[in-house]
Amino acid sequence: MASSPDPSLSRRERERKRRRQAMLDAARAVFAEEGYADATLDEIAERAEFGKGTLYNYFEGGKEELFLAVFDEASQELEGLIRTVFHASPGGRPLRDTVHEFVVRYFEMVRDQQDLFLVLVKEVHTIAFSDETERVEFFEKQQERVLGTLVPVLREAMDQAEIRRLSPTLVANVLFTSLRSMGTHHILEGDHAPTDGPAGAVRPLNNPDRAADALTTILFDGLAVGDASSASA
Repeated sequence: MASSPDPSLSRRERERKRRRQAMLDAARAVFAEEGYADATLDEIAERAEFGKGTLYNYFEGGKEELFLAVFDEASQELEGLIRTVFHASPGGRPLRDTVHEFVVRYFEMVRDQQDLFLVLVKEVHTIAFSDETERVEFFEKQQERVLGTLVPVLREAMDQAEIRRLSPTLVANVLFTSLRSMGTHHILEGDHAPTDGPAGAVRPLNNPDRAADALTTILFDGLAVGDASSASA
């Protein structure tokens, strides 16, 4: 996704940045259409309208480096969404309402680029069970960075007794694991699964608001401050 030009950069630096972004945009499109395994540098170069050699001038590691750069860019977009929703939220707004808005906007973002989302999730899962230490560490750091954007918000909510005091990192992990699972499930099911009953609650791309209702209910009924024994009675 292209960013606004930085006036502090020289004309040459701006041109280099523009070219790099064009290559990333092309890579995103090809990965979304073909998947990581079937995507080729030739296709990406053709889509970006650059020679293959020019791609290597910007991404010496070829397809793998491009994929990691695309993943990094997607992580930055998610961080930006977290900051927009949580850090810019007006003071005094209940955390539950803010989480609800975030869940809705997250699923809208996934819906707009669901093919790429599925490719990214599948590749991360493949690497997670591999012995590719460097790539595993890369994805772990990306996850830590995204979670770290949300952790201070959760910690403050705990300090304000708005939610139960647990590990804020664990709570952030539960939220994102749920979001990824619901999004992936919907994409894999397509439009053939029933929309009524329990299955309907995990059709987030058709109805992000309904999915947000379900997820915030599960999270906050379990996290709300109060007598836990009364909830299980």
